[in-house]
This record gives sequence, C-alpha cells and structure tokens, in this order.
Amino acid sequence: MDRAEALDPFGERIRERRKELGLSLEELAARTGLTASFLSLIERNINNPSLDSLYRIAEALEVPPFHFSAEDRTTSALPVNPVVRRDERIQITFPPGDVTSELLVPNLRSELEVFISRVQPTAGNVARTPKTASEECLYVMEGTLRVVLDEQEYVLEAGDSIYIHGFALREICAIGDTEAVFLSAITPPIF
Repeated sequence: MDRAEALDPFGERIRERRKELGLSLEELAARTGLTASFLSLIERNINNPSLDSLYRIAEALEVPPFHFSAEDRTTSALPVNPVVRRDERIQITFPPGDVTSELLVPNLRSELEVFISRVQPTAGNVARTPKTASEECLYVMEGTLRVVLDEQEYVLEAGDSIYIHGFALREICAIGDTEAVFLSAITPPIF
C-alpha cells in the first residue's frame, strides 16, 4: 500500500468539507494555525497530518475526526439501529497509523460517546483537552497507559480504570513495548 492509499480518504474528505464551508486554504490555515501549503499537501494525500493536526482541522471544519473516515455514518438521516455489530463499527486510523479508534455507539449525535482505541507506544500523547466541560471513564483492556491529570501522573494496567474531568486531562500515552487498548465513555461527546 502506498502513502496516498494509506491516507485516503483524509485529504479528499478534508477538501470536500472545506469547500462545503466556502473556505480557502488560507482561511483554513488561519483557523488551524497550520500553513496553507501543509494543508494543501494533506488534501492531495502527499503528507500525513499528525493526530494533533487532524484534531485542529476537524475542529476548524466543525466536524468530529470520525468525519474523515471512509466509513463515516454519523450524519445519516436514516433511523439509527441501536445495535453496532463488531464488523460494522465506524473506525478511523489516524495518520501515520499508530492510533485506531472504533465507535461503539451508532453515531455521534447522542449525549454519550463510547469508543475503543488501540494506541502504539510510538503514538506519544493522544490526549486532547476538551474545549467544554466533560466527564470520561477510561478502562484499560490491554497494555499499559500513562494518564496525566493536571500535575498528577497515573500508570494504568489492564483491568484498571480512571475517571477524568475533561479540563484536567493533559496526557494519555501507551508505555512499554506493546499496544495499549482502552475503552472510553465520554459525555458530552468530544471526539
């Protein structure tokens, strides 16, 4: 698989949403703090957006990061089936591929967001401090996570959980040599 295939459909979906909002690359750059040339490379699937860049782009384009997934079904007008089958979950792999999240609820229009994330140790800090007050419960299924709330660091092993007031969140990071897998329930949705 070449680099463009690995990124698809990120660039195309970003360009489509930018044009829906009537934004130029320069206007999107101003909203994200990224350069227009970097955004152009992302839109043409030449460059990988970091997880932080992808969050900034999604926020500027007023959509959740899941919007850029090929399997985005979060805005469908069809009635929602409350059952989410294992092989039908909305999934997004964040470039360059060391973080994958699967939505466990049918869409992002509810007051509760639940997802499973798989994080490689190479991903670094995957936390995103929310812009609005939120509550989260994170349960570690496999591996080891470091979670930093304000100035306090917690190391969580498989079977451990942690309750998070959103504004306190500073870091979530897989540590050790293996992938960390965790389930997260957040209200209101911030992803």
